[in-house]
Amino acid sequence: MKIYPIETGNFKLDGGAMFGVVPKTIWQKTNPADANNMIDLSMRSILIEDGDRLILIDTGLGNKQSDKFFSYYYLFGNFSLDASLAKYGFHRNDITDVFLTHLHFDHCGGAIEWNKDKSFLQPAFKNAKFWSNSKHWQWATVPNAREKASFLKENIQPIKESGQLNFITDNCLQEIGFDVLLVDGHTEKQMLPKITYKNKTIVFMADLLPTIGHIPLPYVMGYDTRPLLTIQEKESFLQEAADNEYFLFLEHDAYHEICTVKHTEKGIRLKDTHSFTDIF
Repeated sequence: MKIYPIETGNFKLDGGAMFGVVPKTIWQKTNPADANNMIDLSMRSILIEDGDRLILIDTGLGNKQSDKFFSYYYLFGNFSLDASLAKYGFHRNDITDVFLTHLHFDHCGGAIEWNKDKSFLQPAFKNAKFWSNSKHWQWATVPNAREKASFLKENIQPIKESGQLNFITDNCLQEIGFDVLLVDGHTEKQMLPKITYKNKTIVFMADLLPTIGHIPLPYVMGYDTRPLLTIQEKESFLQEAADNEYFLFLEHDAYHEICTVKHTEKGIRLKDTHSFTDIF
């Protein structure tokens, strides 16, 4: 097995929304805001090469939305999914599996693209199986009012219509090649890949832990549907991560790819940050 970090692009979101009830005077110490109160975020994916399978975890925003849509998210930098794949000698047509932690647009938007004449939408990975789970799929396709703006039909329905949609079951290790942790605080049945690699454990944190600034338990996003449950899930997971020296792969931290955590008198706190190549 080989694992590659994939940078699909950077964007900005409102810092207050990203930290909920935590005051700006505190969260801006780790996540400084610009004049519009926006903070820098990444859309970082993982590519797993395992035998004849090439598995991509999350896809970023993609490029099919309108200029008006993208203007809300202040895209910046030169990263792209295709360029990141090419860096390691791959093309999107090589991808055999696309694993979607959840179906919010910044995690799955790159799964679907326009055809050449923009007459219909199609999978951006024509040879891949797309993986979700049945409970999250139902949640996303009949969205609540709070998440409706994040579950975009154009990102979701073409996956099913293509015939490439698959659901993880209890046999996820056999189906996809790694363990999956299910969490419900951010959205129903978000899936966190837990991967054993070079005798270490990597957990792809998705939106349970967006950045290192979110490690303290009360630091919960305003986007979470069940913030109190997120706190419980974070507490349980971070205890386990500190006990077992997990390496936490950060999807949304624009400046840190990986972090580790430790026990302190104040609870779980940041231990170290690392680049992927430093560790692996």
